[in-house]
Amino acid sequence: MGFSCLVLVFVVQQLFGQSSAYLLIHGEPTNYVSAVGDPGMTNPNVRVALEAWNFCNEVGFEVPNVGSPRWADCTDLYCSSDSVYLGGGLVNNGSQCRVLHKVNETDNRLGAGDKFPIMGFESYADPDLFAKEKELYLGSLCEVQESPNPWQFWMIMVKNGNFDKNTTLCPENGKKISKIVTDRNFPCFGEGCMNQPVVYHKYSMLGGNQKVYLTGEFNGTYDLDANLGENVGNNSFFSVSWRKNTSTGSWIFSHRLTTSTKYPWLMLYLRADATEGFNGGYHYNGRGMLKKLPESPNFMVRLTLDIKLGGGPNSQFYLLDIGSCWKNNGEPCDGDVLTDVTRYSEMIINPETTSWCRPDNLVSCPPYHISPTGEIIYRNETDQFPYSAYHLYCSPGNAKYLEKPYDICDPYSNPQSQELVQILPHPEWAVHGYPEKKGDGWIGDRRTWELDVGALSSRLYFYQKKKKKKKKKKKKKKDTTEISRLMQINSYLFIA
Repeated sequence: MGFSCLVLVFVVQQLFGQSSAYLLIHGEPTNYVSAVGDPGMTNPNVRVALEAWNFCNEVGFEVPNVGSPRWADCTDLYCSSDSVYLGGGLVNNGSQCRVLHKVNETDNRLGAGDKFPIMGFESYADPDLFAKEKELYLGSLCEVQESPNPWQFWMIMVKNGNFDKNTTLCPENGKKISKIVTDRNFPCFGEGCMNQPVVYHKYSMLGGNQKVYLTGEFNGTYDLDANLGENVGNNSFFSVSWRKNTSTGSWIFSHRLTTSTKYPWLMLYLRADATEGFNGGYHYNGRGMLKKLPESPNFMVRLTLDIKLGGGPNSQFYLLDIGSCWKNNGEPCDGDVLTDVTRYSEMIINPETTSWCRPDNLVSCPPYHISPTGEIIYRNETDQFPYSAYHLYCSPGNAKYLEKPYDICDPYSNPQSQELVQILPHPEWAVHGYPEKKGDGWIGDRRTWELDVGALSSRLYFYQKKKKKKKKKKKKKKDTTEISRLMQINSYLFIA
C-alpha cells in the first residue's frame, strides 16, 4: 500500500496566508473527474480535522488535560424551507437555520487509555497508537456517505521541529536505536522540547450578514506556559480558520504561524488525505478527503493562494508538496518501515529561498534533470543543467547503490527513510503551470493556479534500484543502475 501528499503551505518562520483550493484528477484533456469529496469546496457543512506531530511524525507524549492530539470540527447546517439557498453553502436567512455539531468536546478530549464511546475502536495506553485510533473514530463521526466512496475531512497538521538527541523517541531510517549518534544539528531547548501543543477550538457557528455561512477556527501554542488570552507576544502561535467566500461559495482557509525562541522550527499544513490507507510520512491507516488516488501523469490541482506576510530567508513556503511511497525496488509500500521510503517533491515559492544545488555543490543536486522534451541532462553538464530550478535533493538512507556525490536525507524526521526533491520557480516548471520566476504568486500577487502536477512529477528524479529479469542457468548479478520512477500519488494529499 502506498501513500502520497500534496501541500500548499509549509512554514518554519512567521507566516500569514489564505488559500482556497480543490483538487482535480485529469483524465482526458476535456474530461475532469474530482478526486476530493467536496469538489470546489462548495459543501455548506464543515469537515475539518487537526492533528499534531512531533519531530518524527508521532505523538510521543500527550499534554496533560489536553487529550490525544487529534481533533475535529464536523458541523452541519440545517435551514428551514423559508431560507433561500444561494449556492456554495450560503443562505439568506440565518434565523431559520440551526447548527448541528457531530463531534463534541468529550470526543475531542479523549486521551490515551480512554474508552471510545462506541464499539469498534480499540483503546491503547500507547499515545502513538491511541492517536491513530482516535483519528479513525473521529472519521466515523464525520463521514459523509457518497457514491462510490465516503469521505471524512480536510486535515490540518502542525509539527514541532524540535528534536532531543538524548531521547530515543525517533527511529533512524525506520530502525529503533538505543542511542542517537549524529553530527546533524537540531533545535531543542532541553528535556521536554518535543512536546505537543495546547489547542483551542472555536467550534463552527453561523457567520456573515446578508449571506450566512458556517465559520470556525483551531488555534494554539507550543509554549505550554503561554497566556494567549492577552496577546501572542513572543510565544509560538498557529491558527487556521475557515469561512465562505461570499462571491463563489467556496471555503477560504486562513493560516497564521509564528515561531518563538523555544520553538524556532514549526510547520503548518492543510491536507487532503486519502479516505483510507497510509498518509504521507505517517505509517498508520488514516482518514481524509481523497476518494480517488491520483497517479502521474494524469492529474491536476487548481487552487487560489493569497499570501499576506512572509517569514524571511529561513522560512519555506510550499505552493505545493507532493509525496508518495514506494520501496527502492519499485514495489509499493506495505507498512514495513525498514524498506518503505517516503518520497517528497516540494515547490518553494518564498523568493528569499536560494538554490543549494550549484555547479560547485553537486551533492545537493539530483543525479540528472529531465527536460520538457524528455532529454536527460546530468548534473555535471554545467552548460545545460538548470541548477537554479532546484533548492536541494537528498537521497533515502536505506538506498544501497547511490551515485556519488550524495547526501542522505534527515534520517529521524520520518518513521522511515525519506527522499526529497525541492524545486524553485523556473521556466523549466512553468510549462506545467508552475511559477516561472521568483516572486510569482508571492505577497501582493494573489493568483489562481492550475498546476499539471502529474506531468511535472513525471519529470522528477527519484532513486530506484533497477530490477532485472532472471535468466535461466545464469547467476543473477547485483544491479547498481539508478532510474527515475514516475511519481505515483497513491493515497494522500496536503492542501494548505
